[in-house]
Amino acid sequence: MTTTSVPRLKARRTPVKHKRAIAIFLAPFAVLFAAFYLLPIGWAIGQSLLVVERDGTFGKPVEVFGGLTQYILVFQNEAFWASVGRVALFGVVQVPVMLGFALVLALLLDSPLVKGKKFFRLAFFVPYAVPGVIAAIMWGYLYSPNLSPFAAFTSGFDLLAPETVLWSIANVVTWVYVGYNMLIIYSALLALPSEIFEAARLDGANQLQIALSIKIPLVMPAIVLTAIFSIIGTLQLLAEPQVFRSFTSSVSSTFTPNIAVYTTSAVPNVSLAAAMSVVLALATFIMSFVFLKFTQRKGDQ
Repeated sequence: MTTTSVPRLKARRTPVKHKRAIAIFLAPFAVLFAAFYLLPIGWAIGQSLLVVERDGTFGKPVEVFGGLTQYILVFQNEAFWASVGRVALFGVVQVPVMLGFALVLALLLDSPLVKGKKFFRLAFFVPYAVPGVIAAIMWGYLYSPNLSPFAAFTSGFDLLAPETVLWSIANVVTWVYVGYNMLIIYSALLALPSEIFEAARLDGANQLQIALSIKIPLVMPAIVLTAIFSIIGTLQLLAEPQVFRSFTSSVSSTFTPNIAVYTTSAVPNVSLAAAMSVVLALATFIMSFVFLKFTQRKGDQ
């Protein structure tokens, strides 16, 4: 009995066409990405590995390789880690409040009971169009007891005191970014098929039940996205507290990690500032990654 062997067919990889055209279109992005992202990161990491040495007390400073010396100094810097803890507390309170407001506004705009949606959508988004520095200056004047038009209130309750200035800054950040996050969530709501809501209404569900049981679970990926953006923005807090330093002495030179980096680089101690930046970037990545994995695990349950 003879058997005939069947030749095995080899899967052929489809050749990529127009390689030159693809390279031409990708080249501008690749050049800008390398010039303004990869190279600065590489420079910061390289700079963080250097230390300054002098030949004698008044000798010329020379940068030499110092290994992890600057990172050891970062982890020994109590003021820097106090600033990290301060913005962590800021984020734990401010981010949920901001995203809660953004979600409520997005659900209101998506409700068929609300009229004038175009006007309210623009009104909610307008604060985001105001630059952060301008918004901080505006709110700083409103908070200042000597300059505020609400002096009767601000003179009795100091919003720029050491105990309250962090939450005054949180109010500014919330005012600016609620509309931005609202627009992301609202766009996700607009992408949902209307048939789902029609079926729910036929089953007797009211607008509140539809929002809580259908809309919020379906737009949860958009909410997670805004939360990740907010976590990253919290650890990068700089403009608002830096502006508030001209209104109050409650904001120190190490009030937030970014201000600490800026102050350290102005000493100048660029290598230590670079090490702080690298540590801060890694902390931001770890917190965002852990939050993303946590939400994904919750969604799979």
